[in-house]
Amino acid sequence: MDLRGKKILVVGLARTGAAAVRFLAERGAKVRVSEVKKAEELKAPLEALRGFPVEWELGGHTVPFFLGAELIVVSPGVPLSLPQLEKARGKGIPVISEIELAFRFLRRPAVAITGTNGKTTTTTMIGAMLKTWGKKAFVGGNIGNPLIDFVAGPQEEAWAVIELSSYQLEGIQKFRPAVSVLLNITEDHLDRYPSFQAYGAAKGRIFENQGKEDFAVLNADDPLTFQFAHRIQPQIFLFSRERSVPVGCFLDRGAILFQGTDGARERFSLERLKIRGTHNLENLMASIAAAKTCGCPREPLQRVIEEFEGLEHRLEWVRDLEGVKFFNDSKGTNVGSVVKSLMSFEEPVLLIAGGRDKEGDYGPLKDLIAGKVKGMALIGEARDRMFAALGNLTETVKLHSLEAAVEWAWSRARPGDVVILSPACSSFDMFTNYQERGKRFKEIVGGLKRKPADRPAMEGRPN
Repeated sequence: MDLRGKKILVVGLARTGAAAVRFLAERGAKVRVSEVKKAEELKAPLEALRGFPVEWELGGHTVPFFLGAELIVVSPGVPLSLPQLEKARGKGIPVISEIELAFRFLRRPAVAITGTNGKTTTTTMIGAMLKTWGKKAFVGGNIGNPLIDFVAGPQEEAWAVIELSSYQLEGIQKFRPAVSVLLNITEDHLDRYPSFQAYGAAKGRIFENQGKEDFAVLNADDPLTFQFAHRIQPQIFLFSRERSVPVGCFLDRGAILFQGTDGARERFSLERLKIRGTHNLENLMASIAAAKTCGCPREPLQRVIEEFEGLEHRLEWVRDLEGVKFFNDSKGTNVGSVVKSLMSFEEPVLLIAGGRDKEGDYGPLKDLIAGKVKGMALIGEARDRMFAALGNLTETVKLHSLEAAVEWAWSRARPGDVVILSPACSSFDMFTNYQERGKRFKEIVGGLKRKPADRPAMEGRPN
């Protein structure tokens, strides 16, 4: 792609958008930026781009500004249904994602990971496996550094391991990973997509340009994921917690078995596994299968299995206090993620949930809440809708703050119980992001005091 002198519009100036602007400007493109936020809300990115020849449209989008471009690059948070983008496409102006732009300059094979839940953990583990093998690997995309930052550099790494959201996949044209991983598809982002089917189709775009010499890793236990096995061109590797598979990974008597295309098997012990949860067994099997398609031998994989301690904000142990365990699962921003988290505990659970509603179905949580959750504190914009759907299944209160929810859960907790923040919602009603929410939860939990022997149970204050 020849960028010199080309009129290119970048829509959205978050971290990825700013990286795209820098990349394009350094290669001689005539860059313009359109962003709904005003200048006073964009001090950090504007300062980072000071000195670059950029034409700005801040505080909103206008059709003429879009129609003046020869190519439009869209940041992940910007919906492709934006009216200005539809007008541009109608005029024949190509609209692509930052991932697609970066791919045009990528000189290394890519391992691309998507799915509703588990993307970050799996991406991180695959990167760790390749690095433990002795191969340099870039790990980024939807986490860490944008892919465009990697292609702007010398690309010394042997592999690019990329987490991809459905938003990023919406805007691809030629993007083709050597290895694709689809972990699962459950309801999420229905506030953005017209239907669950549209969301699933966006995830499935990860395969659309792969050929027979490429590889795809699929969850055999998820019917919405497994259906792609019969539609796509790449060689299929499966993973399953429930059954053996002809090629890929499955569980066998406390271990993971990998079976290659030649029928040879390798056994990976789980005796020293540090991460907990059934979902992490799935993430681990997907990671092993992906790493094996890259040629990784057994020993580095076993070492990562034994040393990997999990990620912050994903079923992260915070503290034990008077026999009560506290876990931060702030990254559990959808119903499917919370289902997997609750399945990870045999102990009675006090659940803190709520935030900004994603308009999904809370029904899949009902049996787990009825069977495992002894009390539930709901916060944020979604608390009323969640209360209507789930509030009759266990003792439930609606509260106005995370602090009040932690205090209420602590007042109800007894030795042997688990208190977990697993919201099933995004954080944007009360916090900047899920990281800020998780850190605040850990601060509150860290400040909890031991219960006086005569302390009465605290009553929640419904709104």
